[in-house]
Amino acid sequence: MKAATQAPDALIRDLQRSFAGGLAYAGFLSFCVNILLLTVPLFMIQVQERVVVSRSLDTLTMLLVIAVGALALYGTIEFIRSLTFQAMASIFARRLNLPALQAAVSASLEQGSGQSTQAIRDLNDIRYFIASSAIATPLEAAWSPIFLAVLFIFHPIYGLVGAVSLLILLILGVLSDLLTRRILKEANEAGVASINEVGASLRHAETIEAMGMLPALAKRWRGQQLAMIEHLDLGTRRGKFIAALTRSSRMTMQLAIYATGAVLIIRNEVSAGTLMAASILLGRLLAPFDSMIGDWRQWVLAASAWKRVRDLVQSRVSQRQTVPTPRTQGDLVIDRVVFAPQGSEQTVIKSVSFTLEPGEVLGIVGPSGAGKSTLARLLVGVLKPNVGGVYLDGHNVFLWERSSFGDMVGYLPQSVSLLNGTIAENIARMRNPDPHAILEAARIAGVHELIGRMPLGYDTNVNDGDFKLSGGQRQRIGLARALYGSPRLVVLDEPNANLDAEGEQGLIRAVNAARESGAIVVLIAHRPSIMQVVDKILVLREGRINQFGPRSAIAGMITPGGLVEMEPAKQAEQPKPVREVTA
Repeated sequence: MKAATQAPDALIRDLQRSFAGGLAYAGFLSFCVNILLLTVPLFMIQVQERVVVSRSLDTLTMLLVIAVGALALYGTIEFIRSLTFQAMASIFARRLNLPALQAAVSASLEQGSGQSTQAIRDLNDIRYFIASSAIATPLEAAWSPIFLAVLFIFHPIYGLVGAVSLLILLILGVLSDLLTRRILKEANEAGVASINEVGASLRHAETIEAMGMLPALAKRWRGQQLAMIEHLDLGTRRGKFIAALTRSSRMTMQLAIYATGAVLIIRNEVSAGTLMAASILLGRLLAPFDSMIGDWRQWVLAASAWKRVRDLVQSRVSQRQTVPTPRTQGDLVIDRVVFAPQGSEQTVIKSVSFTLEPGEVLGIVGPSGAGKSTLARLLVGVLKPNVGGVYLDGHNVFLWERSSFGDMVGYLPQSVSLLNGTIAENIARMRNPDPHAILEAARIAGVHELIGRMPLGYDTNVNDGDFKLSGGQRQRIGLARALYGSPRLVVLDEPNANLDAEGEQGLIRAVNAARESGAIVVLIAHRPSIMQVVDKILVLREGRINQFGPRSAIAGMITPGGLVEMEPAKQAEQPKPVREVTA
């Protein structure tokens, strides 16, 4: 929970410090591992120079005991190092999962993007990368000069061959980076954009299939995929060429160290035991750099994923309170609210002000595009006003801590979406379900009998492929979800859009029940039949209040054909701006 409430910059700094600490510890373990890897070449030299010459089995036995003990210690430390990386990956995921998801949801609300699923993919990619062997390679490379120093100790010529070999691999590594980094980054970004677009489109699979849009969309996706594949193929070809050149060069270097050793033995400058030892040491010296070139793509992808996650988290500074607020009951005050979408110069809501008291029901009507749904999102704190504010019992609904705010508010959006889970879990808002509260909400919404006729009743899974809910059923279950827990503010956006006459009567009974419980209810509807239950009507046109007043004064405008313009002289009195309220 600490990570969820921590400032993004502080969270990123803490993660980086934690990562650096873990990396330093893993670096120390890598030093121990590299020292212990000297066991085999040193054992070979000792056997050649001591055991073979002296023919002493006791010496061989002692050397074997020491070597086996050192290798057992090597295996233990290697295991501890792998656990260290696993712990680093786990800490990373645990501390960043929730903040990244919250930031992605916030970005999706503002931009309508698919960053939520991409953020989860990026976090998983980074976690797998940290826990993989690729991240340990640079730490081993950092201590590889140990093997180079031992080669120089054996003979300066051995050291010179090792230094030249290392320099060649470093040049090939830099060349690999120059040839592949930009290409792989562009391919990764193109792939991310393509996946997000496909995911967003597949949510409308029914429309795509019904209207024959698949060929056009497939052509568009294919173009994006081909562009991504071209970049990826080019980067992969370059990377494989460098990797093949590296392996070939490394084998050539192994031959060079053998040839060098043979010459030095012929000149009696080194013992025969150093030949095999020098070959093993050169292999250990070059292995990390060879692996880094092969693993470079993983590093590029992990770096890109980390940059996306870091930028996403840092760009979404929380503007909401973190202290829960107890349930309360008071007036709903909308005070001179102005709203324009981010990045747009068009104002959707223009200086809207009104007040509702507990037990009042407001109907909001107006032509399409008038800003009704945007106003509903402002009322429930999904959007933040550019100017003014929305206050429930004096508390700013946007700043309100979301969990406690959810106990106060019920919301039925225009497009009803039920989450993966059972009907009971959806009505309970995916929290620990209270059976009594679930049944009460279902009865108030008039869906208890409807749910009882489903295959598993309240345990029916809403995403079961063998059972599909109709639009009206989803809307009525969404209404029960909005009424769960006796909220004090209920906002219903087009709640009767998919309802038949029976469902609409159930909706009217639910609104009356909410009113009697003291809740403030806001109804947005095009069909005038539902307006018989409201106390007040607000007519919204082009983001402004056109009329506002008691239903008896405005209901005459509503006809089956829609709203009828009133003469200016007959318009109901406009609500006056209320005194500014602070949270």
